[in-house]
This record gives sequence, C-alpha cells and structure tokens, in this order.
Amino acid sequence: MGPIGNSRLTALTGSVLLVLLAAEGATLVSLSTFVSWHIFIGMLIVPVVGLKLVSTGWRFIRYYTHKEDYVRAGPPHPVLRLIGPVVVLSTAGLLASGVALAALGPGGSFLLLLHKASFVAWLGALGIHVLGHILRLPSLATPDVRDAPRAWGARIRLALVGSTILVGTAIAVATLPLTHAWSHVVR
Repeated sequence: MGPIGNSRLTALTGSVLLVLLAAEGATLVSLSTFVSWHIFIGMLIVPVVGLKLVSTGWRFIRYYTHKEDYVRAGPPHPVLRLIGPVVVLSTAGLLASGVALAALGPGGSFLLLLHKASFVAWLGALGIHVLGHILRLPSLATPDVRDAPRAWGARIRLALVGSTILVGTAIAVATLPLTHAWSHVVR
C-alpha cells in the first residue's frame, strides 16, 4: 500500500475512532449510570486503535527506512511528530489500565488512578493530534466510502476497518459479564 492508500486507511480509521470516542466521552456525563456502556465501548475501541497504530506505524517505518514514495509524501508537521509518542504512550496507558480495571473489577485504586492520569495526558495529546489532522480528514476518508464499488484498494481498506469493528464488537460482547462487577459502584 502506498502513502495515499495508507493515509486513507489512517483517516478512515480515525473517523471511526472519533465517533466511538465521542460515544465513550458521553458516558462520562454520569459514569455511575453508564459504566457498563463505558466498558463496552472501551473494549470495542481497542482493536480499532490497534489498526490506527498499525497504519500510522507503517507510514512511520516506510518514511524512516527511506521508501521513496513515503519520503516524497513528506513527514508529518513537526508538532505532530513531537506529540506522536505522547499520543501512543498515553493511549496505551489508558487502554491497558481500562482493560485491567474491567478484568479485575472495582477495588484497584492504583489502577483507577493510573486510568485517570492516563486520560488527562491522553486528552491533551489527542486534542493536539486531532486538531492537526481534522481539516484533511474528510478529503482522505470519504473517497474510499464513495469509490468502494469501483476501487479495489477502497474495498480492502473498508473491509479492514469493518473487520476491526466486528472484532471489537465481539470482544465487547464477550466481556459484558465484566461490567456487572462495576454496575453497583458509584463514583
């Protein structure tokens, strides 16, 4: 996959993540009421974030191994290159601590503190990341949706994103029993 296809996959995945993250954020309005949804959506998000990290990592590797078409496409803006590791590490901390909290149940005060701290770092870093890409997002994500019936690459990218959503949904459904331990916890 060349840099254009890679950018489209990354943008399409990012678009899906924005919708899922908005839904996840909505659960924070009343976490005591929506904790089951918070955990469900969080589990659904994990594989989608994985795909986003793979597509972004692919670009990173191709650029820094001097693959000509990726070098020609150029590096990200310097601010986005600096914030990238913070986005990746805070995302990993947020998701890992969230999965651990779901699996272990209430009572892990250190994990809960880590989850909250990761969220604060992640929110700031992700805000900068999204602002750096939001204007290009529609022009990169929509061609695949519009051209999918005709474009082989578009169908592959849509299948990848769709499959990742299905995997995330399966994980979220399979982990629904974990939400019961949290259903009586009021914070």
